[in-house]
Order: sequence, then structure tokens, then C-alpha cells
Amino acid sequence: MSEKTDRGPAEGEPTEPDARTDEPRDDAPKALFSGLTPGGERNFMDTLRGETIGGVLLIIGAVVALVWANSPWQDSYTAIRDTRLTISPLGLDLSVGEWAADGLLAVFFFVVGVELKREIVTGELRRMSTAIVPVAAAMGGMAAPALIYLGVNLAMPNGAPDGWAIPTATDIAFAVTVLALVAKWLPTALRAFLLTLAVVDDLLAIIIIAVAYSDSLALLWLLAVAACVALFSFLIRKGITAWWVLLPLGLLAWYFMHSSGVHATIAGVALGMATPALPLKGKPAERAPARAAEESPAAYFEHVWRPASAGFVVPVFALFTAGVTVDPTILGEALRDPVAIGVALGLVVGKPVGILLATWLVTRTRHANLARGLAWLDIGAMGVLAGIGFTVSLLVAELAFGVGHPRDEHAKIAVLSASLFAALVGSALLWWRGQVHRNHGDVTAPSTG
Repeated sequence: MSEKTDRGPAEGEPTEPDARTDEPRDDAPKALFSGLTPGGERNFMDTLRGETIGGVLLIIGAVVALVWANSPWQDSYTAIRDTRLTISPLGLDLSVGEWAADGLLAVFFFVVGVELKREIVTGELRRMSTAIVPVAAAMGGMAAPALIYLGVNLAMPNGAPDGWAIPTATDIAFAVTVLALVAKWLPTALRAFLLTLAVVDDLLAIIIIAVAYSDSLALLWLLAVAACVALFSFLIRKGITAWWVLLPLGLLAWYFMHSSGVHATIAGVALGMATPALPLKGKPAERAPARAAEESPAAYFEHVWRPASAGFVVPVFALFTAGVTVDPTILGEALRDPVAIGVALGLVVGKPVGILLATWLVTRTRHANLARGLAWLDIGAMGVLAGIGFTVSLLVAELAFGVGHPRDEHAKIAVLSASLFAALVGSALLWWRGQVHRNHGDVTAPSTG
């Protein structure tokens, strides 16, 4: 391919700013993926540092689960996963696997919540001009897989439309790990685009879980959740960040959410979104720990809780969720099951097609072009990588069909297989695109600090 074809149109270069606002004029063509806001760059680097090791541990947890569940000791895996841990006075009766999905994963969703808050207040989602592309791409990257899944399951006998949301999510930790390994020479803004897209993807997945996979709602319990979240936010704004105050409040919010009929992990999101994303006013010694005052409570809590989320919570969830038994009989059943076919096609085909189509539509409707040096092949490669659906996809499979249900097993096989395919093909495409950019001198080696 010639250099002329490989690069974006010249008119997509950054334009002269308006003298009154120091931002590009509204009537000038926008350059998509041409740069990051300072807040967006900070958020990107924090996420990159925190999720890379977590992604490796996630993969290790999944591999251990698969090996264990298909070993001579597979009965011990099932026995541990299905062991009931009951707290009778609170009416809690969950298995170990359910505690990992409903309890531990709330920490993961809390980190997602504070990350969303930072992006909305200080990052790429702060202004419509920078938010429109990842938001549109995320929506396209979720709509296309859902439509493909529904098309397969409505057209084939014995289809199960209830699992339509399984292929809609992108796993940010897995994707970041691949990026860190192969995308050294890609422009920073393009790499950050995938992370911002994944954050929006998480938000939409949270809404889907809260709306589509909740039982009958109990209003009084939801009001109790709202009171806990409001008090949590109030205390932080007053500079009270002691764990022995906020942690019990978070546990109460989780319990009330679990009792309300909404999936309990949504409590983590609500608490994260209620955390201030701007520095608190006042002296650090008077208001909060130095890091929370100098940056923001949201940045502080993300710094504190991301290692626990990425290094422990998500790998443990993978350990008790990804352990599906794989033998010729089950594989044959999965290959014929509309659920597995719809999930696999949704992740492998729907994700890149949806992201590409949505981004292209933005360029047609927002008077925007790709930044100079970028090609649609870059966006396509990112779209393929976004087909890695792991943590949230596995959770939705359990919510749709129930732990241990044959179709839950088939859906998980499809998620694991499609995610592996997306990781391998996406990493190869991104490595190739990185070499193209390096040879053309479009980027310099990114800083790791």
C-alpha cells in the first residue's frame, strides 16, 4: 500500500485555534485521534500502568481454571466453586463462585466507577468534541454484536435471545495487556482511544446489567442504597477518607443493592461515580491524605484500589468463572448451539464492524477526518482487539443462563475462544500498524513514565 493511501487526508490535520478559546474552530474539520487532553493523558497512563500486570494475572487465572476443570481433580474445582457460604442473619446464601461474581467483583466495578468519573470530569469524555468518537464507537461496538447474536438466535432453531448482551463488552485489562506488548509505536492518542472506548463500553454494560438482568426491584432497598451513596460522597467532600468509615458504608451499600434486586456489583459503580474527581479545597493536612488533595479523591481511590482489583479480584473471578469442562462432546454441542455461534460471531465480527461503522459515521456527520498519519486500518485493528470480551462477558453469561447451565458453559467456551482469536489477530494487526507508523516517522517511542 502506498504512503498516500496509508495516511489520512491532509485536511484532517489540527487546525488553527480560535483566538477567543484556544480550541479549533467549530467550522473547521476536526482531526480524530490527533491528541489527548492533559486529564485524558493522565488517566490513560494511570490505567496503562495499573492494568498491564492485572491482565497477565487475569490470563493466568483463566488458564489455571481451564486446566483445573479439565484435570483428574476437576471434581474438587466444582466442589469448591459450588460450596455455599451463608450469612444467615443477613439472608445471604451464595456459593464461592457467586461471592466472587457478586461480592469481589464489586471492587472491580468501583474502580470502573471512579475511572468513569475521572474521564467525565477531567478526561476525554469532558467535552463533546473529544467524547463523541469513543462514545459512538462504543455504542456501535455494542450494537453490532448484539444484533448479530439476536439474528443468529432468532433465525436458528432452539435459539436463546436472552444472551444478547454477552458479546457486547470489551475487557479493558486484557486489551491493555496486549497493547503494552505489541503497540509500542502506535500514536498515544490511538492507544488511549481504545481505553476510552472500553470505559464507555463498561458504562453501557453496567446499564445493561442493571436494567436487563435485575430481578423485581424493591424501592425501599434502592432508597437505602441512595442514602449510603449520598453519605459516602458527603464524607469524602468533607475530607473524611478513613477506611474504617468508608468501607463499612460501602459494604452496607452493597448489601442494600443485593437486597433490592439489582445486581450487587452496581453498588460499586454508584460509589465510584459519587467520588469527587477534582481536588478538594483546603490544605491537605486538614482535608484529606496528600495524594487525595493534590490530585482528587477519585484519583486517590483509583490508585489505592486498582492493584486490589487488577491483581486479586479479577483473577479470582476468572479462576471461579472460566473453569469450563472441554471435551469433544461438549465442544460439538457448543459448535451447534446458536448461543455459542452468536457470541463468537458477535465478538469476532460484530465488534470491529460496529466500531468501524460508527467511527466512519462520525466523520460524515461531524465534519471530521482522521488525523494525519492514521488510516482506517488502524481503527480496524483496534476494533479487532476490542473483540476481547472476558470479565463482563463471562459475568453476563452467568446472569443470562445461570452458573453451570449447559448454555452458560457453551457461552463461556465461545467467549474464551473468541477472545483468544481477537487477542492474537488484533495483536498481529496492531504490531504491523505500529511498524508502518514507525517506518513513516509518524510517532516516536512513547514514554513509560
